[in-house]
Amino acid sequence: MPTASWVFFNIFVIILLLLDLGVFHKGNRVISIKESLVWSIVWTAVAVAFNGGLYLLSGSEKALEFLTVYIVERSLSVDNIFVFILVFSYFRVRPEYQYKILFWGIIGALVMRALFIIAGVALIAQFHWLIYIFGGLLVYIGIKMWSGDNKEIHPENNIVLKIFKKLVPVTDENPDGSFIVTNGGKYFATPLFLVLLVIETTDIIFAVDSIPAALAISTDSFIIYSANVFAILGLRALYFAVAGCMGMFKYLQHGLAIVLSFVGVKMLLTDIYKISISVSLGFIACVIGVSIILSFIHNKKEAHYAQ
Repeated sequence: MPTASWVFFNIFVIILLLLDLGVFHKGNRVISIKESLVWSIVWTAVAVAFNGGLYLLSGSEKALEFLTVYIVERSLSVDNIFVFILVFSYFRVRPEYQYKILFWGIIGALVMRALFIIAGVALIAQFHWLIYIFGGLLVYIGIKMWSGDNKEIHPENNIVLKIFKKLVPVTDENPDGSFIVTNGGKYFATPLFLVLLVIETTDIIFAVDSIPAALAISTDSFIIYSANVFAILGLRALYFAVAGCMGMFKYLQHGLAIVLSFVGVKMLLTDIYKISISVSLGFIACVIGVSIILSFIHNKKEAHYAQ
């Protein structure tokens, strides 16, 4: 994609984010499940509209690549939501401050994802054999995820947090949801800044399986980046809905494990047999759909037995 596409896309995203925080979600307040669902639908609609524009400008192949990467990244983002719940619970973050933290956390995630994507595409172009490393890594992560032994996040053991506390003075005060406060002419980080730091650093862990999974579908850095952007933008809105019903998706983790293993195998077979984007999209959509349906069936049975 030409440089102009990157520039215009990022300007578009910045405008959306400024409108989001500066107009629609101005001030610290609690986000209801209903509002969360509405905004999740809005961000999904924006992604679909962008995909339509991509189809008109770049053709069906690029549009399919975007849609497949978007579905994979949006599905994997559910893992992030459970980590957000854990981190907010551990630090006892008040509900009215959570949206602000997620907003700035997503800004940082967009920058880091862009760096990972550009580096990943460049490395695969230069060292083709790395595709087998990425493929094997995804299969390994998929197996661990199936067994429930994928990523355990312990905020108290975060090495970046420990180093930060040694280098920067931290206060226990948290006035008006500020990240930085001054006292006696000195600057202090607040507990909310520590929460933001934990969320930013744990996103790097999730990028380890997220970016290789996207690279298995497309090697177009703009496609991967734009799909990641829309998946992450929708993630923040989806958080407040999922946080209210976090036990509903019992089998989603197993579905994600199959998806990761599938794209890993796709990478390993890249020089032997190329699985088309349309087949990949159909398989991934079916697996995620079936895992959600099975989760709802399981919940219905449990509710019936509980009566």
